[in-house]
Amino acid sequence: MRELSAEIIANTVKRLCIEANLRLPKDIKACIENSFDTEPWAGAKDILGKIIENYTIAENELKPICQDTGAACVFVKIGQDVHINGNLTDAINEGVRQGYKEGFLRKSIVNDPIERINTGDNTPAMIYYDIVEGDKVEITLAPKGFGSENMSRIKMLKPSDSVEGVIDFVVDTVMKAGSNPCPPIVVGVGIGGTFDKCAYLAKKALLREAQSENPVPYYAELERTLLNKINALGIGPQGFGGKTTALAVNIETMPTHIAGLPVAVNINCHVTRHVKEVI
Repeated sequence: MRELSAEIIANTVKRLCIEANLRLPKDIKACIENSFDTEPWAGAKDILGKIIENYTIAENELKPICQDTGAACVFVKIGQDVHINGNLTDAINEGVRQGYKEGFLRKSIVNDPIERINTGDNTPAMIYYDIVEGDKVEITLAPKGFGSENMSRIKMLKPSDSVEGVIDFVVDTVMKAGSNPCPPIVVGVGIGGTFDKCAYLAKKALLREAQSENPVPYYAELERTLLNKINALGIGPQGFGGKTTALAVNIETMPTHIAGLPVAVNINCHVTRHVKEVI
């Protein structure tokens, strides 16, 4: 059994909070830059150029890419042969508290959804645990802005709606979102499970590299179909038109009940931040 201190967890989370908010992942930058090269409309190309300029300044001057530094979504894979000396949840929240304070990041979490008093340190984090084999701990920090989060939807389709119903729901969700989620967007789609598991799949899908494909050929083709249909909407960067509405569509699935076809869409803006470390 490997021993790991809660302090190491806290320090790692603190560092990842800051890093994720200052630097876009390489896969997202590559998608944006490729879109800039291939976008035919001058207005859309100009917006994409400004987006590139913005994340370049953020990285060079160590400033947040976006003023919305997000809710701290923390995905943790815990090896079953690891023992944490201390409270793991408390350690993660302490890391978020320190990271958002020392990184001068905006604190956006309120203590109650109705009372709405700011907690002052961006805690509590939104934590997702997964027990896996081995003696390592993998932490993925994904700050989630709420301009895009607010545009997300879930629907309990009937099995008879089939794949056509899934396509219509995903495309309709993006169309209704319009410019609100700061396109070009990354679209996470969860299919299957239950009401709650489906939403989790959609959020988890946003962690995949934007240039990757679902390992199942059927779903890889569905990702391409959805991406083409979404980009044909003409919403474009920041809603000013063009062919670049989405950078990627990532689908995650799991088995479900014979009576259901749950589908969730979790949208992320072009500032799709995530950074991972294995301890």
